[in-house]
Amino acid sequence: MGKTADLTAVQKAIIDTLKQEVCGKEKVWQKTLHNEKRRVQEMGYRCRIPQVKPLLNQKQRQKRLTWATEKQHWTVAQWSKVLFSDESKFCMSFGNQGARVWRKTGEREMPKCLKSSVKYPQSVMVWGAMSAAGVGPLCFIKGRVNAASYQEILEHFMLPSAEKLYGDEDFIFQHDLAPAHSAKTTGKWFTDHGITVLNWPANSPDLNPIENLWDIVKRKLRDARPNTLDELKAAIEASWASITPQQCHRLIASMPRRTEAVISAKGFPTKY
Repeated sequence: MGKTADLTAVQKAIIDTLKQEVCGKEKVWQKTLHNEKRRVQEMGYRCRIPQVKPLLNQKQRQKRLTWATEKQHWTVAQWSKVLFSDESKFCMSFGNQGARVWRKTGEREMPKCLKSSVKYPQSVMVWGAMSAAGVGPLCFIKGRVNAASYQEILEHFMLPSAEKLYGDEDFIFQHDLAPAHSAKTTGKWFTDHGITVLNWPANSPDLNPIENLWDIVKRKLRDARPNTLDELKAAIEASWASITPQQCHRLIASMPRRTEAVISAKGFPTKY
């Protein structure tokens, strides 16, 4: 290929003019974008990742609203009689985020710049309970939970939790509407043991303060960085054991506000 001919003075002038026009338009666009961003922020908007909330149909929203209306005059003392429970899944990835790498253009796929991963990371399912007085013992669940295995959890972990947190006092037990929880044989187990179960609306994690405790445990796991399943379990137990009665009492004390929030939202999910 031959050498490209030199640009004429006229061509150079045209190019310079075009460059100035493009540069000018870019500056105007940047200024406009900056002004719009500032205006939106002044209106109170912030760019945030959307929160994940359960999708509720009209029937579920109505049941939540009815439940909250029935409970809106409950005092903190009444809520302190409730033993809240829940299951939560913990994955190894919580503590294995890894470090960042420095790389040049074109090195993205080089082995030294890659982080290994597995499609299905190791995980454990945990059952726990809490009241205004603190937390009970954790149960690491093996396999899927059915009515029979859930009743074993109740026998060996829920009852000891109630004994630890309430002694000889009466309490009300809370759990969600999972199939194993709402099975007829599970209902008979509660009747046989003389335990009152709190009626509960479906898809309502925002009403269960133990969800906040799971969040606390999972945040601590990011610092623990467990590398094996045994390390993960040990880190979960240590984090759970560090939860204080004061933290639990503050969460139970939020129950009147949670019910009011559901009423104000007409049954829709709340900030909790």
